[in-house]
Amino acid sequence: MECIFCKIVKGEIPSKKVNENEKFLAFHDINPIAPIHILIIPKEHYEKFDNTPNEIFNEMASFIKDTAKKLGISDYRLITNNGKGAGQEVFHLHIHMVANPNGTLKWPKLV
Repeated sequence: MECIFCKIVKGEIPSKKVNENEKFLAFHDINPIAPIHILIIPKEHYEKFDNTPNEIFNEMASFIKDTAKKLGISDYRLITNNGKGAGQEVFHLHIHMVANPNGTLKWPKLV
């Protein structure tokens, strides 16, 4: 069964895109936890952080920086959950970019 993010990459499920290139896609989270909440994913399916080749992260870092510029933000938090016990719900590597341009983000309790 294909994951929801793979379906978004294929255009089978609509998304509000922020940035895209041949390898990565950034789009608005449908359940935002901050005024800006973007999901950044590789177009190729990798289940989680531990299953992703290291070279993908170098390219992804540049894409994340470009996405922040397109959003006009310089202060943001990046979050990824690695596995069910860490809170991962969709098993396709994704990084949350969250920001509050009108204030600061509070650090949530994790337990």
